Amino acid sequence: MIIEQDSVNSENLLSCSLFPVPCSLPTPINSEIKPDYYMNISKTIKKPRVSWQAVFSLVIFVFMYLPILVLGFYSFNQSPYSATWKGFTLEWYKTLFRDDRILSAVNNSLLVAFSAVTVSSVLGTMMAVGLARYNFPGKKLYRGISYLPLLIPDIAIAVATLVCLAAFAIPLSIWTIVAAHIVFCLSYISLVVSSRLNNLDPHLEEAALDLGATPIQAFFKVVLPQLMPGIISGCLLAFVLSLDDFLIASFTAGSGSNTLPMEIFSRIRTGVKPDINALSVMLISITGTVAVIAELIRISGENNS
Repeated sequence: MIIEQDSVNSENLLSCSLFPVPCSLPTPINSEIKPDYYMNISKTIKKPRVSWQAVFSLVIFVFMYLPILVLGFYSFNQSPYSATWKGFTLEWYKTLFRDDRILSAVNNSLLVAFSAVTVSSVLGTMMAVGLARYNFPGKKLYRGISYLPLLIPDIAIAVATLVCLAAFAIPLSIWTIVAAHIVFCLSYISLVVSSRLNNLDPHLEEAALDLGATPIQAFFKVVLPQLMPGIISGCLLAFVLSLDDFLIASFTAGSGSNTLPMEIFSRIRTGVKPDINALSVMLISITGTVAVIAELIRISGENNS
């Protein structure tokens, strides 16, 4: 074994002398490997890499929210024109609360949104429960038709509603806007409640029936409390959509029934002024807050279930 080891070392010395490449002599078999042996090994340092997904997401967020940031910036501009900056002011926000037309439009928008959501919450919950719990002829066809307002363009819904109102000689007013908003609010609330129904435990209702509760009592005392997060989330979503709607409201509104988006559109025809910027920022802030609350309620309801 000693002769073989010496021959190996001699061959390695010969190869190191022939080729000017730095090489290391092998460690003897019976020798101990010291920690200093590894000190000369260079450690590779990994450079941080930026993935294309992160860059793409950043570009998309900038593209989406940069106009909103610019809008909010110029809403505090002291100049009556948005092109130049002349200082910080809150005067435009104070002007909104002294404008009778703006206040009237806000009242109309809130009346339409609350009325449409109230009716849609009842009908949408009943429709979702009926489609989930009962079988009847034409159920699949009815399910597809009930969700069509989610897919049909708003202009088609607006024109169809206007033609229907004209066919029955119904005069346009603020209540025709409510009727038109119920059409799409109903589908949104039903969709959210249906997703909540799929996560419920059906054995709870069966246990309540076995304990002597009637179907109505089991629904109101067992099923409905579990559906409340989905119902509230759907109502908040429908409220935001109704509050922001312009196209359907403009086709079905009567004289003197302007909503807030309609009032904003009528004023920007002559140019965008800082008071409209301030009004838009307030509208975006309110709708964004309501949407976040709706999503948090929906997530908390799913986690509790």
